[in-house]
Amino acid sequence: MLVLAAARGACARELADFAREAFARDGVTVQLTPKDLAGVSFFEARANGETLGWAFSTWVTVHSVGYSGQPVDIFVALDPAMKIAAAELMRQDEPILIIGISKEQLDHFVAGLKGLDIAGLGWLSTPGGGRRADALAGATVSSSVFRDAVVRSSRLVARAVGVLGGGKILREPFEPADWRALETQGAISRRRVLGREFAEQVGAAPDDPDQLLLEAYAALATPAGIGRNLFGRHIYESLSGTIGAEDNLLFVGSRGLLSILGGDWRNSGLFERLALVQDGRTIRLTKAMHRDLDVLATPDAPDMRERGLFILPASSGFDPAKPFRLALMLTRNAPDREPQRATFFLDAQLPGAYIAPAPSEEPALWMEIWRARSAEVAVLLAMLAALFGILLLQDRLVENLRLYKQTRIVFLGLTLVFLGLYAKAQLSVVQVVTFIHALRGEFKWELFLLDPMIFILWGFVALAMLFWGRGVFCGWLCPFGALQELLNEAARRMGVRQWEPPWGLHERLGMIKYLVFLGVFAISLNSMDAAFRAAEAEPFKTVFALHFMRAAPFVLYAAATLAAGLFVRRAFCRYLCPLGGALALPARLRIFEWLKRRPQCGRECRQCAVKCPVQAINPQGAISPNECIYCLNCQAMYHDAKVCKGLAGREARRQAMEAMIASVKQKEAGHD
Repeated sequence: MLVLAAARGACARELADFAREAFARDGVTVQLTPKDLAGVSFFEARANGETLGWAFSTWVTVHSVGYSGQPVDIFVALDPAMKIAAAELMRQDEPILIIGISKEQLDHFVAGLKGLDIAGLGWLSTPGGGRRADALAGATVSSSVFRDAVVRSSRLVARAVGVLGGGKILREPFEPADWRALETQGAISRRRVLGREFAEQVGAAPDDPDQLLLEAYAALATPAGIGRNLFGRHIYESLSGTIGAEDNLLFVGSRGLLSILGGDWRNSGLFERLALVQDGRTIRLTKAMHRDLDVLATPDAPDMRERGLFILPASSGFDPAKPFRLALMLTRNAPDREPQRATFFLDAQLPGAYIAPAPSEEPALWMEIWRARSAEVAVLLAMLAALFGILLLQDRLVENLRLYKQTRIVFLGLTLVFLGLYAKAQLSVVQVVTFIHALRGEFKWELFLLDPMIFILWGFVALAMLFWGRGVFCGWLCPFGALQELLNEAARRMGVRQWEPPWGLHERLGMIKYLVFLGVFAISLNSMDAAFRAAEAEPFKTVFALHFMRAAPFVLYAAATLAAGLFVRRAFCRYLCPLGGALALPARLRIFEWLKRRPQCGRECRQCAVKCPVQAINPQGAISPNECIYCLNCQAMYHDAKVCKGLAGREARRQAMEAMIASVKQKEAGHD
């Protein structure tokens, strides 16, 4: 089959079954015709000579991919009014949809796009300005991508068949074609008028119901692929050389008992039986527009009673890229009665193969999403600016212990409530794996721009890793880490007994998170589906995206990790988090060493190591960049003379020196 010979990810038989069901009418047989116009493949559905619509695959038409970069295939049925008649999801591999969002929810969302007007609606709003059901809770970005694929592919097909105009026509391309081929591609339109139709119009009994009164033909012959085949090279080039650059050629012909040209136009200068109708406007055809056409160059053209060629000047306002109608104002004379008059319409349009794609008038989907979430983006940027200031001025902040603790608690609360619960901007190992595979395949920035919060966070994390290491994210911007720390702080104040694993056990348990990450990545090399399931080692989605509204095993796992954190500070972060493991691998690539240490650290004093919330300081006093969450707790002690033995010793020596100097001065004064 021509239409789907190169179809990838879609089955022609399945698409045909979908089309028949989408356009089904009681007692009417739906006929499907494969089409391939302007490189766009689809099925055209017709019944009783009427076009019911078009069915196509989003993967075949626009190569739709999801947020994960994996193919997404949706079967779509579009009616002539440019509304979605039906939509069915056939294939997707989105990570956010693997677990937690049921197939029924997703199918319901895609099917709910039925009735969407692809011609006039904005991407994310209704005509009245209210928001549509454009996204699925728990899978906002991915479901927006699905809707975008449906709209883009529908508009592409609509332009190909000519129901959605706006592009410029391609005048030069030429391939030899006979009359039959031109009819097949839609370049020539035809309208038959039988005796019964005319009688119904005038309200009289038909003399012969099946008598052919008129068979009219029309073709927009401006492109060489149509005009040169119809008129021959010499006539077509002669006409093209005399008309304006934006003028158009219209061929009209007919056979049968009735005339559409008549003869009065030679005196009146106006064709009273013909008119063009487009976008509600009527364009009258005049003698000045007309050119005689004695014969057609196509040998298989039907015998015609009348042939005419009209030059449509640009000043007429006619748009060749849009559909138009030819009004046939027929008159039937009889010696024993008054003339009978009736009007019929011949619908015509230029095939999409002769129309250049119109420049996209709608913004890219990611731009619309950024605009819709501009308030959230503004809050996030303000948070990041504040955190940047905290990091740059960390020494001045930690000198005031009370201010430091209050600042940290407030920021963690904001991270939990705003980033986690409200914006659902929890970074995940899923995004790391997706990014790595995108680099191995066809990388597109547009896919990663679809979630502005995640994109901005990853950008800041990348910058922070260069300057401070991975701990900036883990210690300040991770909602799940903030939740663990705040719960542990509450537990400590309530007197819950804490347990710190011995250093040897702590080191060995710390390897688990690296093994989990490497396992997820290794699985992804074989199956992204299985890798995304393995990434459920992160309870982030259960807590923030679905608010514990999912199957019991996931809820119990998330609850267990949080419960462990009540007794062991940030237990999940330290030993299980695959994202922490992924970020720790390049942690030593940071440019600066901002965390200060003293010669006494690890020798005379181990206060920082004992009180480090994640045991990131080894017994020798060195800070491990792979484990540090950059909480600045050690820096607060570094500046606290009551805690830091090195600082206390220096202070004692300073006081002793001052006392000695004062004593010497006193003795010198006594001698004087």
